[in-house]
Amino acid sequence: MKHRFEVLDIFRGLFASLVFLFHLGPFANTPVLNNRFVENSDMFVDFFFVLSGFVIAYSYQSLADWAQFRLFLKKRVYRIYPLHLVMLLAFVGMEVAKNMLSPYIKVNNLVNPANNIYTFFTSLFLVNSTPVPGVKDVSWNIPSWSISAEMMAYLVFGSLVVYIHRSNQFRSRNAWYGLMIVVSLTALWSVSNSFQINYSFDYGFLRGILGFFTGVLCFNLFSNTHMRVREWSPVLFSISEILSLTLITLSIYNGEVMKPWGAIFEILFFICIYTFSFEKGIISKAFKSVKLLHKLGQYSYSIYMTHALLISLFNVLFIRILKFPPEAYSYLFVFNFILIYFVSAWTYKHIEMRFQYKSRSDRRPLTADHRR
Repeated sequence: MKHRFEVLDIFRGLFASLVFLFHLGPFANTPVLNNRFVENSDMFVDFFFVLSGFVIAYSYQSLADWAQFRLFLKKRVYRIYPLHLVMLLAFVGMEVAKNMLSPYIKVNNLVNPANNIYTFFTSLFLVNSTPVPGVKDVSWNIPSWSISAEMMAYLVFGSLVVYIHRSNQFRSRNAWYGLMIVVSLTALWSVSNSFQINYSFDYGFLRGILGFFTGVLCFNLFSNTHMRVREWSPVLFSISEILSLTLITLSIYNGEVMKPWGAIFEILFFICIYTFSFEKGIISKAFKSVKLLHKLGQYSYSIYMTHALLISLFNVLFIRILKFPPEAYSYLFVFNFILIYFVSAWTYKHIEMRFQYKSRSDRRPLTADHRR
């Protein structure tokens, strides 16, 4: 019987929403959005990587040959690529429309130099988290660099697991996973001579691999200890949940100090995911009682992938055409998010569900598969 990680699913929805606020901040002039917590909420992307590794490890540490590896990759592509492609084409349409409407509507970044035919193909082939010559910034659908990093992590994980099985080293698998963490962290160190990890269009793939294998080790710890740890007192779990979220909140709030030591976020997210995987504390119980939070988790991938486009369109309508001041985002952000929520509900049903691979396990809340 598969364990259901409903609270972790909820966290993904909540943190995808915080990434939306992070990307909305530059358009606004209000302390609601222009504050230290929101301005450093880009680090929640690393939670997604760790959670991805946790959930993928649940189902796919049994890949024993290259046929299973190909099936694994096929399922992953079916899961993440259709919405990525739709949003990429939507951004192409928006760039064309911006140029056509430029005589009538003043739009920021009319010609984004990063959005060109070259970066279109780096996005199309999901290599937009790797150091491609000539690419100097994120482009098109900005959050999609992390989908590229995710795909790189799938390739490394799947091929490594097959190697582990074929060489009869399954008992040593955690050592191999730890080696991947060391290699990716060392490579990141070589870039900046620090433990900074917040890279995107260039070395984001290393960031993704680092977080992913941190999550794999987190799941294996959960798998090996949950029978004992789940007997702990709910009070102890409640204290652990509160402490975990407090540490994350303080670290995000003090992001300018913490980002040079960004690998610490991997540890904090490891602790958070391990703690909330048991769903026995007071915060877990509160989250599980709110139906809307379950919907946020269900739509999290769509929220993450659609929000950049909808921020831009919303800004054109309310700031450029209707002449609302940037200060109006103190309340307009609510309406912007409502728009994103309903569009995400549509894309979830008509794109994510429509193009999913035949395995129905892909759609269960963080059980046998991963939904990011």
